[in-house]
Amino acid sequence: MAAREEIALGADAYLYHWPEWLAPERADRLFRDLYDNIPWRQETVVLFGRRHAVPRLQAWCGDPGAGYSYSGLHLAPQPWLPALQAVRLALSRLLSVDFNGVLVNLYRNGRDSMGWHSDNEPELGCRPVIASVSLGARRRFRLRHIHDRQRTHALELEHGSLLVMGAGVQESWQHQLPRSAVVQEPRINMTFRYVQGAGVSLSASQAHGIR
Repeated sequence: MAAREEIALGADAYLYHWPEWLAPERADRLFRDLYDNIPWRQETVVLFGRRHAVPRLQAWCGDPGAGYSYSGLHLAPQPWLPALQAVRLALSRLLSVDFNGVLVNLYRNGRDSMGWHSDNEPELGCRPVIASVSLGARRRFRLRHIHDRQRTHALELEHGSLLVMGAGVQESWQHQLPRSAVVQEPRINMTFRYVQGAGVSLSASQAHGIR
């Protein structure tokens, strides 16, 4: 089992980081499989009343009925690819958490990014647990406290790493993947979630958060 780092952001908000969760060979195969077979799209979202192209490519895969919405965009679930299903099952065994959907993002190079946000959409329920698997280029992941912007944390997410944002993180913290002028290679990120009302029972660990 790969070594796990536990990072306390506060009294009730923890990150769990496995820098080498996937072996390099498996991570390489998974990257190529997803890069070649995901039906990538560049979506548009509504921010402050205006439409903007999302600065990355993405796809939402999940169980039937597990739709996901953010920033005026509704994503109907694409079927699970076998490779995504295998990662989902491995995460469920590791974390004892049910996941019924995954947002897969392709950052084509360092110009692609994700702005400051919290994964706090209503369909994710109270105190969601988010499991994030990174493949490809190393990118910096940043967090900041919602009420105290001087409280920050940053991680370098490597090829094959796993980061779990435990229950309590989304309520008090925002996160981003900033642009990088030095990154030229692509990165794929999978963020596994539980969408309520999609026909999957909420597990106790999902309701109370992993620790």
